[in-house]
Parts: sequence; C-alpha cells; structure tokens
Amino acid sequence: MEKLTPRQLILKSLKEKSSMKQDVYVNTFKAFSLMKSMAFEIVCEIKKDSAEIDSRVVVDYREKGEFEFELRIAGDLLIFAMHTNIFEFDKSHPLWRSSYIKDDHARSFCGIINIYNFLNDSFKYNRVYDLGYLVGRVFINKENHYFADGKRQLGFLYNDFVHSVIDEKAIRSLLESTILYCLNFDLFTPPFDSIKEISVSDMQTASESMQIKTGKRLGFRFQADNDEID
Repeated sequence: MEKLTPRQLILKSLKEKSSMKQDVYVNTFKAFSLMKSMAFEIVCEIKKDSAEIDSRVVVDYREKGEFEFELRIAGDLLIFAMHTNIFEFDKSHPLWRSSYIKDDHARSFCGIINIYNFLNDSFKYNRVYDLGYLVGRVFINKENHYFADGKRQLGFLYNDFVHSVIDEKAIRSLLESTILYCLNFDLFTPPFDSIKEISVSDMQTASESMQIKTGKRLGFRFQADNDEID
C-alpha cells in the first residue's frame, strides 16, 4: 500500500472525521431546536392547567439564545444548554463493547445537551453562591441515535443508544421526565454542622445579596443521592 503524504492524510482526516462531526453538530442542533419548541408547548399546556390549581405557581419558558433555554416550574429553574463541540466516548465507556460502535467507530462521536437544575430564587435574589446540579445529559450521534445519562429516570429510561432515534416523541418524554425529576428533587435542610459557622461579612451582606449558600443537597453528597424513584 502506497504511503500517504501529509497533505493526503490531512484531506483524509477532513473527509472522514471533520465532515462527520459537522453532521453530528447539525443533528444535535436540530434536536435542540425541536426541544425548544416542544418545551414551549409543554409549558403552555402546564400553565393553562396549573392556573386552575393555584395561580401563584410559576410556569414559564425563556429562550436565552441559540444554545440555551430555561424552564421555570414552581420553585425550580431548569436550564438546557447545547454544547457547540463534538465529543467521543472514553474508551472505557461500556458502549464500546457494543457491536453498534465496534462496526463503525464514528458512531461514538456525539453532540451533548446538558440539563441543569437550580432554584428559581437563586436567580431572583441574585444569590450567586447558591448551587445548581447537572441532572442529565443527552448524547446524539451522526445517525440521530441518542441516549441520556443522569439521575434516576433520566439514567435508565433512555439508555438504548443502539436502537433509540431522537424524534418529537422522544424529546417530549425526555422533557417530561426531567420536569418530574426536578419537582421531586426537594430542598433538604442541611446538616447543622455544615452551616453552624458563618462569616461576619456574609451575615452583614446577607440581606442584600443573600450570600448564605443554598442548594437542594447542600451539606450532603449529591453523588450519593440514590437513583431509585421515591
């Protein structure tokens, strides 16, 4: 076999990898755009019904640009953010053992949509020291196959990467599961010893900037929050 020149190797890489990554990006962006419209639709449905239950409950959709949008559901703020780069699974990832990836390594390159959960009040009152949590990630490849990893139902309902194709039905299911998880992911009272000390500065400025840190699992190991549904 004739040895390729550096120029030929560059062109080969551009053809086999760079073009493929462009395809993955396009698929992920299309899925994210569909996720935006579906999220807006779900919010409209919930807002109409929730108003009859309690008009004080906040239900809102806010677009923050091409790659980010927010859902405000009651006391929760869900932030969905699409990463603009393409990633490959680490070689230790279990998916490398599947024939789906072994038959075509390019299938292991994915775009990522990250899902974060914050408290509404953290942003409302500018509590910059409050904590949010990454509760899920959605991976999409060149063939529009997808899977999600994350907490509880997000981690085990959407993990059939070999057969699952991202579409409107899948996106609605993902969004509804995410909302349900975050609504059931309650704010815990932190252990006394984790908050018994506070600086004078924090106390003096607490009324204006609320610098006493708040988070749903503050003082606990979030990683230890089991993945079983309560």
